[in-house]
Amino acid sequence: MNDRATTTLDQVARQAGVSPSTVSRILNGTAKVSDAKRARVEAAIAALNYRPNVMAQNLARGRSMTVGVVTQDIASPFYSESLKGIEAALADTGYAPLFVSGHWNEADEIERVALLVDRRVDGLIVLTGMLPDEILLETAERVPLVVTGRQLAAPRVFSLDIDHEAGAHTATLYLIGLGHRRIAHLAGVQGHPDARARLAGYRRALDDAGIAYDETLVVDAQFNEEGGVAAIEQLLERRTAFTAVFAANDQSATGARLALYRRGIAVPEQVSLVGFDDLPGSLYCTPPLTTVRQPAYQIGRTAALALLEMMDGKPAPELSLSVELVVRESACAYSQP
Repeated sequence: MNDRATTTLDQVARQAGVSPSTVSRILNGTAKVSDAKRARVEAAIAALNYRPNVMAQNLARGRSMTVGVVTQDIASPFYSESLKGIEAALADTGYAPLFVSGHWNEADEIERVALLVDRRVDGLIVLTGMLPDEILLETAERVPLVVTGRQLAAPRVFSLDIDHEAGAHTATLYLIGLGHRRIAHLAGVQGHPDARARLAGYRRALDDAGIAYDETLVVDAQFNEEGGVAAIEQLLERRTAFTAVFAANDQSATGARLALYRRGIAVPEQVSLVGFDDLPGSLYCTPPLTTVRQPAYQIGRTAALALLEMMDGKPAPELSLSVELVVRESACAYSQP
């Protein structure tokens, strides 16, 4: 049997008794030939196990049929849900996604974007990250762009975001409504717009309730489990009093839960805990986590659907995504000791 990697279009043409251009036109569906000639070409393709160079064909048409996706961490439970949504939207469209990670590093993200553009992707999705707006605008001049986690108005750009500030405000007010006044905030990556918005929502809720903001209750937790552990350890070692924790995401909330467990502090009996994201695993924590749900899968799917429209020269659809508080068992009313 012929190795399909070494079989050429010329070999197919010789076996079928036609010209290479005829084979090419039959493959791309533009040939007007007799049924007998088409049958000979198809028989030769089958006999030689020939597979056309799809990339070369697509490039000849001016498309690579690939979509670049810059995520922050492919292993992240949140981003993996968004990537699943992108894959689902691209299924059966002929487009293949190329995933790269930026790791919350501006220089890395710039390098990854350049890599994808140089590979001639037909469109680009940037899932949040640290890229400056001017870099994104420059990129959009070369390739249609969908960006999540910020609002950016420009030609060939579609922005998709949720109201992070409102979600954090709702979560903090919920804890205040349970009687908590010493609420620690495990903040996200410094300088990241999501982290800033969630801190702003936390502070607005305190202000609405007449509670003075205490900067000693705000600790950097880096949007990950290790950061959540370290943040709680820092609060406890400083002997900072708190009865509740609002974590900027579920991963840092999971780390906080572990740190409290190791110190023998019961959740929610001694410390209430609320997260942000509603990752699939948050339902199965012990206790199940109260959290702000943002639709990670839908964000990815919506971003890909919008990009498909843009790559076809159509305007991106008007879309909105909402957040909601999902109440489970990790927070309870505060009882004065």
